[in-house]
Amino acid sequence: LFLATLTYDTLRFEYEDFPETKEPVWILGRKYSVFTEKEEILLDVTSRLWFTYRKNFPAIGGTGPTSDTGWGCMLRCGQMIFAQALVCRHLGRDWRWIKGKRQMDNYFNVLNAFIDKKDSYYSIHQIAQMGVGEGKSIGQWYGPNTVAQVLKKLATFDTWSSLAVHIAMDNTVVMEEIRRLCQSNFPCAGAAACPSVESDVLYNGYPEEAGVRDRLSLWKPLVLLIPLRLGLTEINEAYIETLKHCFMMPQSLGVIGGKPNSAHYFIGYVGEELIYLDPHTTQPAVEPNDSGCLPDESFHCQHPPCRMSIAELDPSIAVGFFCHTEEDFNDWCQQIKKLSLVRGALPMFELVERQPSHFSNPDVLKLTPDSSDADRLERFFDSEDEDFEILSL
Repeated sequence: LFLATLTYDTLRFEYEDFPETKEPVWILGRKYSVFTEKEEILLDVTSRLWFTYRKNFPAIGGTGPTSDTGWGCMLRCGQMIFAQALVCRHLGRDWRWIKGKRQMDNYFNVLNAFIDKKDSYYSIHQIAQMGVGEGKSIGQWYGPNTVAQVLKKLATFDTWSSLAVHIAMDNTVVMEEIRRLCQSNFPCAGAAACPSVESDVLYNGYPEEAGVRDRLSLWKPLVLLIPLRLGLTEINEAYIETLKHCFMMPQSLGVIGGKPNSAHYFIGYVGEELIYLDPHTTQPAVEPNDSGCLPDESFHCQHPPCRMSIAELDPSIAVGFFCHTEEDFNDWCQQIKKLSLVRGALPMFELVERQPSHFSNPDVLKLTPDSSDADRLERFFDSEDEDFEILSL
């Protein structure tokens, strides 16, 4: 029955297995050997939440599209990278999905946050409608930066997850800004920042104890998204080693990007190939059955994942990391600093303690063609005009 719903796109990969190679396979911070851990690799991949095009969901905005085929691939990739953050947040990186095995409630709470209906936190409906505020009409294609900005706004309504979402612009991660953001919920800035435990609205039907526990902690779990431009029309190979290292970090959420107008969610690499989940398969929208249970098999990719040469990657990407605790963030900073010492690896972004003085200059984007800083100029020649504007919140 499952096979009958697969499109030709998916069937192409049905039997394309991992290459027999001595090279390690890296999946979101985990290292595997193809020879001794093939089942573990496939189980790890299958356990990621896989979001594809869907058809016959409720019309977006009441009168809009009922399918996202042909336009929603970057929105689906945004959902996948954010779902991975929620899985790490509520289930842990070691959690695995096994077909037919009963899953814990938190798993369904995470999945429900992405279901194709208007009142799910991160549904295609919410992302498409929130994108209107970023200048994107419903049904228009997004770049990695736009989807990151929209997800950041939507996360503010997700009180159950209580995430601090930071988007590092201008290829610069400012540690001070992140610490301020993640510590902002303690002590209480006021009644609005810290509603009473009895509030029905606060948890939106989700477990109360999670919110109580997190309000008392000193650090909000961090989702860090870094939109990058790694070349003009194709990826500059000097960045490839650094990109690989991102998949080796335990904090990795992967990368969203792909080929021009065809987005993928990259979860790892082997040799010179990226491993990715592909949203370009149209499946029927899923609704809870009569008993209120959500059929979830179509949200897990149960065939070997797709692969492509790193050299084919479009240079416009967004890299994601999740730091559950302050220790995780400090460890991530140390890894990034060490990475700058790796020979032959050009840093993709800069890590600084404080905001550089040039950030406060409103003319920073008005670079002249004779600017000696060619790298910074390069970042603004984007095939998608919106991609690297600093979007107002």
